[in-house]
Amino acid sequence: MSEVRTGLGWDVHRLAPGRALILGGVTIPSEMGLEGHSDADILAHAITDALLGAAALGDIGMHFPDTDPRWKGADSAQFLAHAAKLVREHGFAIVNVDSTVVLERPKLNDYRLMIREALARTLALDVDRVSVKFKTAERVGPIGEGKSAEAEAVVTISRPA
Repeated sequence: MSEVRTGLGWDVHRLAPGRALILGGVTIPSEMGLEGHSDADILAHAITDALLGAAALGDIGMHFPDTDPRWKGADSAQFLAHAAKLVREHGFAIVNVDSTVVLERPKLNDYRLMIREALARTLALDVDRVSVKFKTAERVGPIGEGKSAEAEAVVTISRPA
């Protein structure tokens, strides 16, 4: 019997003009982007936290503090790759990633496969193990007003008993 664990990740960032909108390592054409210390890729951050949480290895802020100038403007794919490496070093395999991005605009459906493929490459997984869904906030709250965006992720990991 193998050991199976689940991790949950969540991230939110403000939207700001003059910033890139990067989701899962893919730059999406947009007038507004995500504001943050790194590239502010909420999707990569949420999945990173979910992986770290599933293996009880802390959170993204422990590994990549926003007080450290090394991570200023950093590509969040390196955070995700690091978390996947740590999970594997602890004897786990990544079974599945399920994620949701909540953003009022732009519409993201045309980028789904590209984002899934980029995440799968970074995580060294088959693309059929990576799910990315998109939702709006129906014009409610800061997300619905176009002031912010958020991402949620659930991952399943396993290791032989």
